[in-house]
Amino acid sequence: MTNKNHLSEAFKQTKHQIVGHGRRDIQTLKEALKDIDGQQESDMYGTGKIIDDFQTKMARFLGKEAAVFFPSGTMAQQIALRIWCDRKGLKKVAYHPLCHLEIHEEDGLKELHHIEPILLADKNRVIQLEDVVGMKEEVSCLLLELPQREIGGQLPDYKTLVSISTYCREKGIKLHLDGARLFEVLPYYQKTAAEICELFDSVYVSFYKGIGGLAGAILAGDESFTNESKVWKRRHGGDLISLYPYIISADYYFEQRLHKMNQYYQESIELASLFNQCHSVSTIPSEPVSNMFHVHFDGSKEKVEAILIDIYQKTGIGLTGNLREVNKKESYYEVSIGDRYADVPKEELKKVFDVLDKSMRAIS
Repeated sequence: MTNKNHLSEAFKQTKHQIVGHGRRDIQTLKEALKDIDGQQESDMYGTGKIIDDFQTKMARFLGKEAAVFFPSGTMAQQIALRIWCDRKGLKKVAYHPLCHLEIHEEDGLKELHHIEPILLADKNRVIQLEDVVGMKEEVSCLLLELPQREIGGQLPDYKTLVSISTYCREKGIKLHLDGARLFEVLPYYQKTAAEICELFDSVYVSFYKGIGGLAGAILAGDESFTNESKVWKRRHGGDLISLYPYIISADYYFEQRLHKMNQYYQESIELASLFNQCHSVSTIPSEPVSNMFHVHFDGSKEKVEAILIDIYQKTGIGLTGNLREVNKKESYYEVSIGDRYADVPKEELKKVFDVLDKSMRAIS
């Protein structure tokens, strides 16, 4: 058995886990369906009351004319960029070097749509106005991810968003929002979703991350854009005969958790502070700007895994089941705060960080 499996198994056996909403099991769907009339008619091939009502609800929430439910964000975002490229007659888009489309989708944008990405900014920081102004090539669309997951969930400030939006509109560049975690950043910006989305021509949001639904995404924009996206959705095979398990769970957990986003945000700040008090441990960002951040250890993956397993066995509290190697002397993992953090007794949590601090000092 590998060390990774040892860590994962030890994490699963703890009494408390501090990240996420809970296990992704069948109960997630059963909970969402418990009050639904079993005789209610399902959606069929992208039409019907269930899907229509949810799309209308999300369009209003995001401040857009219309919205379309997709089975995946990967499908939704590739389609959004394809539409903007076709309309301008230029198959070039710009985004961050660690954008999801660039590193997690097996070159789907390039292979399926023959769209060339222009990578902006250093990979360790967010895109700024000067990066956009300084582009050497013309593009049809610029994608911004809020927050930028792969660098700890960092965010540009609101003034920067406004300046980038203004510049893109002046230059005829469409601005697309990868808002997979849009709900989670609203407390930091102190803005409504509609106020943020007003800056963008098209918007994607996810329903299985901070919201904790089964799967699925919304793509929103003006009616001509969303109508065109429905055609591409059919072409991609996204019109399953019924999507209601995803839609119902998305709607249910949206109502259950949207109002908790500020709680998760404040708890992430609290947790990051505890990590930053430990020897040879730091977080990126040092103070989180959403419910997520990265924890970095000045220690090899092998040594830190052994420390974490020891902590789990001594305290019954799990921090993560997945540690990643940066190099031979450094490792890290990603934190995403949800419902479970509030259930961890604070005195017990303090013991975790006492042990972590002592253990990190011992290997330094």
